[in-house]
Amino acid sequence: MKFMKLGSRPDTFYTTEAVRSVSSEVSSDLIIQVKGSRYMLHKFPLLSKCMRLQRICSESPETLQPQIIQLPDFPGGIEAFEFCAKFCYGITITLSAYNIVAVRCAAEYLQMTEDVEKGNLVYKVEVFFNSCILHGWKDSIITLQSTKAFSLWSEDLGITSRCIESIASKVLTHPSKVSLSHSHSRRVQDDMSCNGAESQRHQQTIKGWWAEDIAELSIDLYWRTMIGIKSGGKIPSNLIGEALQVYASRWLPNISRKVKTNREATTASTSDSDSAGEVTSKHRLVLESLVSLLPSEKGAVSCSFLLKLLKVANILNASSSSKMELARRVALQLEEARVSDLLIPCLSHSSDTLYDVDIVLTIFEQFMLQGQSTPTSPPRSKLGIERRRRSRSAENVDLEFQEARRSSSASHSSKLKVGRIVDGYLQEIAKDVNLPLLKFIAIAETIPNFSRPDHDDLYRAIDIYLKAHPELNKSERKRLCRILDCRKLSVEACMHVAQNEKLPLRVVVQVLFFEQARAATTGAKVADLPSNIKALLASHNIDPSKPPGPLSTTTSISADDEWSNSGIKSPKSRNSRLRNKVAGEDDLDENEMNRDGMGRPSKFKAFCALPRRPKRMFNKLLSINRSGSERTK
Repeated sequence: MKFMKLGSRPDTFYTTEAVRSVSSEVSSDLIIQVKGSRYMLHKFPLLSKCMRLQRICSESPETLQPQIIQLPDFPGGIEAFEFCAKFCYGITITLSAYNIVAVRCAAEYLQMTEDVEKGNLVYKVEVFFNSCILHGWKDSIITLQSTKAFSLWSEDLGITSRCIESIASKVLTHPSKVSLSHSHSRRVQDDMSCNGAESQRHQQTIKGWWAEDIAELSIDLYWRTMIGIKSGGKIPSNLIGEALQVYASRWLPNISRKVKTNREATTASTSDSDSAGEVTSKHRLVLESLVSLLPSEKGAVSCSFLLKLLKVANILNASSSSKMELARRVALQLEEARVSDLLIPCLSHSSDTLYDVDIVLTIFEQFMLQGQSTPTSPPRSKLGIERRRRSRSAENVDLEFQEARRSSSASHSSKLKVGRIVDGYLQEIAKDVNLPLLKFIAIAETIPNFSRPDHDDLYRAIDIYLKAHPELNKSERKRLCRILDCRKLSVEACMHVAQNEKLPLRVVVQVLFFEQARAATTGAKVADLPSNIKALLASHNIDPSKPPGPLSTTTSISADDEWSNSGIKSPKSRNSRLRNKVAGEDDLDENEMNRDGMGRPSKFKAFCALPRRPKRMFNKLLSINRSGSERTK
């Protein structure tokens, strides 16, 4: 750290009965009061260097008594005033990064400029500031921190802006060319001297050597400094993101434990509440400032870090714009997310759910909005350029097409990853007894069908939800199971479904139908059912040990479990029976949706009903069943 000494006389200031005086053979003729402290000094050394004191004394009539001057708004307080007074007496003072801002503001207040005397305090402080302080890394940061106590004066004198420019310029240069402190410089040099694998391990640390130091700044100064660094355009976005993470970990530690949430019934005193509110406001300002500094490039910060910021934003009740910006950025790299990071606590008075499902639903919807039209051919603009530039070879067009196909497949793979994340998230929130059915279904339906190659994880989530919500009626359980495709269940899952008493009967029948078709092709047996399930199927004239035969007109199924087979008159074949079942299920779904006002696109109707297949598919299944029955005979 740099410092400068001014003056050569020893310190002769002393205190007597709360009055500061200077040892002299001449009696004092000037009394100056600074924020409750009194100084008995002499006019000659002070007026010869301070224009402000000259003017005040000239405006007052001369008397035999010492003149009294009051300076209640003196910047820097009694310490800064005493520095200036000692300079006037020629007493040695030491300037450093810790006190230079206070002394510079005090000298400006007293108007200790070159107009009064050559080599005055303002000039000497400016020389030291420009030649030493701004050239040092740590000195610039310390000086910038000290401007917080004199924000208006520092802005007017350009101290704040010059410190920020100095710090930003040093960040944009190599650390070997920056005047660092001895310990910091030695550490950087040691990292730079490493070679091989050791060098690669420390390379990222060397590039971000500045992040921890500037993390000591207050948020307003940090924001301005980061804006200056980003405007230089030389720092990669990932280093900017790492610096933001360092600052967040420095100023937002364990925020959920320190902030009193709206749900806590506290009996704290008014002063405690005010203190907690002040802490919350400061943290909220830090969070929203960090969100505004996030680089626009995808992957500049990890998805985990973004979700942590979103959790903090929820706890601090940050602005809606900050939450939506975080949700949008999370959606851009949602395939990197972990289910545990998506479990954001809900602190809203309007909802009793354990987790904030709405913000996660927004994330999933934002994810699906990107890249909806995946490229299947070269972009039109590139094709236009190709037409205008006939000199380009046909091989280039093929390369562009292959690149477009690769980007499309990457989008497909990310949706497969997100599909697993959605199902894992559903399994976690399904345990919440206050989670509404419609929200569970809405989240399950945010991703397209191809994002779920199998429905085992989705079935687990449905099973968990049914166990946590035993109060669901038959209609609600049917509605929940519509999102399940029995054709995508594994053998193990089908065995569990067939024995699950909480599922609607039609789901069990569907699974048995597909399992019989699967068993017929492989020669395997359908798993034995519990006695209560067998009894329930038998009451509806359904024998799970045999392939489903034509539905008799005398079969009695309760209105809650039937497949809406109104209008069926002795079906001639199993094909017509299946088609009528599907049509009846569509009617049932449409009627139920009209009752609760929750319309759904037609492509989702009968989502879990028996599959619609061409005639050849049904004939194939029939032939398989017949051949299987002939073998048994």
